[in-house]
Amino acid sequence: MDYVSSFALSLPEEILSAGAIVLMLVVAWAGDKSARVIGYVSVALLAAAAVALIGAPTSGAVGYAGAFHADTFAGFAKLLIYVSSAVAILIAPGFFETDNEPLRAEYSVLILLAAVGMGMMVSAADLLTLYVGLELNSLASYVLASFLRRDSRSAESGLKYFVLGALASGILLYGISLLYGFSGGTGFATVAQAFHGTTHGDPAYYGLLFGLVFVLAGLAFKIAAVPFHMWTPDVYEGAPTPVTAFFASAPKVAAMALTTRVAISAMGPATHDWQQIVIFCALASTILGGVAAIGQTNIKRLLAYSSINNVGFILFGLVPGTAEGASSVLFYLTIYIAMTLGSLICVLQMRTKDGLPTEQIASLAGLSRTRPGLAAAFAIFMFSLAGIPPLFGFWGKWEVFSALVAAGFWPLALIGIATSVIGAFYYLKIVKTIYFDEPAVELAPSRSLIEGVLIAIAALFVSPLGYLLIPAIELGTNAAAKSLF
Repeated sequence: MDYVSSFALSLPEEILSAGAIVLMLVVAWAGDKSARVIGYVSVALLAAAAVALIGAPTSGAVGYAGAFHADTFAGFAKLLIYVSSAVAILIAPGFFETDNEPLRAEYSVLILLAAVGMGMMVSAADLLTLYVGLELNSLASYVLASFLRRDSRSAESGLKYFVLGALASGILLYGISLLYGFSGGTGFATVAQAFHGTTHGDPAYYGLLFGLVFVLAGLAFKIAAVPFHMWTPDVYEGAPTPVTAFFASAPKVAAMALTTRVAISAMGPATHDWQQIVIFCALASTILGGVAAIGQTNIKRLLAYSSINNVGFILFGLVPGTAEGASSVLFYLTIYIAMTLGSLICVLQMRTKDGLPTEQIASLAGLSRTRPGLAAAFAIFMFSLAGIPPLFGFWGKWEVFSALVAAGFWPLALIGIATSVIGAFYYLKIVKTIYFDEPAVELAPSRSLIEGVLIAIAALFVSPLGYLLIPAIELGTNAAAKSLF
């Protein structure tokens, strides 16, 4: 395939890259006073990249000498990434305007560059493309985590994320070097062929197996799966809330989609080997994410453990290694980003009458009497995250457990259902605080129309009305999953 065809495959990434470079030049000239305009232009660029997904040849074409894969799976994941990134840009001005530090114009550009990296991640057909995309996303994320320069918590979160991220990158690179050494190439097809051509007792088999373990360990850090979750609570709490919303959605989609592609495309012949690792991470994440969240008093830390818990359920969908399982992963991610973004935008609304942000769960006491609309939205998101029917979050778990049962993993499905009860406890505790506790600090009324609209859209999506979208979502997720096989 020539470079013209390859450029056509990566058109969304080219739009975002060129746009980010031009906007950075504008930032250097106009300064922070252009932050809002830069933000709106960035959202427009993300919309243009999403439209480019329609026109790009996504029927399984491979470009750049086999390093870049444009298929329906990548297209579906990129759409979720672009929507999440746009929301993170739109909610930023309301947060920074009421904080001690104004919004800097570089914020939107960093998210665009992270989106380019995430697009490369989900389209990777080569281990080197995987690493370059992951690092481009990570480098932008390190800066975003410490974006509040005057806040020591933000600086601490950025430093922790950087140090642990560098360690995870080293682990990933070591795994890549092992796979390259024992397979003779870095392409996913080459690695899969090497796995297919080895058997137990063959020295090359154990070399490839060690490479598999290290690569999955590096990717587990990016999706915040236990036991590589340690950075998540501190980073989520210390980062600015719009950045936390970004971390909890777009990079999670990219890393989970990348893990699914690597497991199926590159390590498909070794499914039995990586299944054991994924099962352990899934069980450990659902249990620890549920138990550790119970004693939390900070809402952002609680939602961090909630994300760990949800990653466990998403990994359950990957366990079978089937098209139905991959489809359930994408279906769960679609609902998950709506629930998570909605919850964190509600957290943005938690401000005292003096305009100061508060993140303590106790400050939600009596919210139903002072701001009934916000209280109802909080309750919808919490019930949906808990997987309580008839809210749409229940159907995400249903899809994952159905894939497990169809593949014969019904004992694992039963354990997963049992662990979901643990998470329901702390979600219901928040609802109880909102509706039944005596009023605490009265929260200020909302001053952001954009936040209100986004909360309403997310709440309607995860409400029972979301069931009307099941045929359309399943059509997209099934087509995306089949393109992997």
